[in-house]
Amino acid sequence: MGREAAHFSLKDNFFLVEVRVVGTKELWHNIRPEVEVMDKAPYRTLIPLFEELRGPRVTIRAYREADAQDLFDAVAESRDHLRPWLPFADNHQTIEESLDWIIQQQAAWLLRKNMNMAVCENDSPGRYLGGVGLHPHDWDVGHFEIGYWLRKSAEGHGYMAEAVSLLTNYALNDLKANRVEILCDALNTRSAAVARRLGFVHEGTLRNDSLQHGGGGIRSTHVFSRIPSDPV
Repeated sequence: MGREAAHFSLKDNFFLVEVRVVGTKELWHNIRPEVEVMDKAPYRTLIPLFEELRGPRVTIRAYREADAQDLFDAVAESRDHLRPWLPFADNHQTIEESLDWIIQQQAAWLLRKNMNMAVCENDSPGRYLGGVGLHPHDWDVGHFEIGYWLRKSAEGHGYMAEAVSLLTNYALNDLKANRVEILCDALNTRSAAVARRLGFVHEGTLRNDSLQHGGGGIRSTHVFSRIPSDPV
């Protein structure tokens, strides 16, 4: 939505008001000329997204209903591993629950409200490795957050760093993002290592900002970000 700019003049002891609608893109460039703002689609559902992003070893794509069994199996093998960091570790107790979650993600993808994706291995045809998500904070500003998780048996091979790199480059280059951020528990060294490896800047730590998942007290959160002017 644009902002209204009012110009006032005094005539016959009355204020005459000229109202001019200033578009979001114009407003941002007036304030910060170096910021690139993505052209707004008339309908958010028409913003084009990829079908898949393929790297040397992994492919990321929107979830399919056929992924329900693989998602269920991956969460089941990783519950204890995921529980300290992620709220869904105790979800996906049945294949039907996983299928319902996938259908909800498909709807969110179509509405461009949230884009959760499957991460699959290229060499072992379609082996499901985990999930990665691109979460819009503000489409007009170009502010997105990336979240990710990896099944326990796939750790230590650099799969997630490759997947997050693919998604970060897509956000910055294709969606013209002005900010891509990663938030993770300050004790989650593996997640923080992915952000650092990909050149995300550690902006700071939100100390004692939330409760740990699964109980256990107060947690702190690392905040990492990439912006277009950061060195690759």
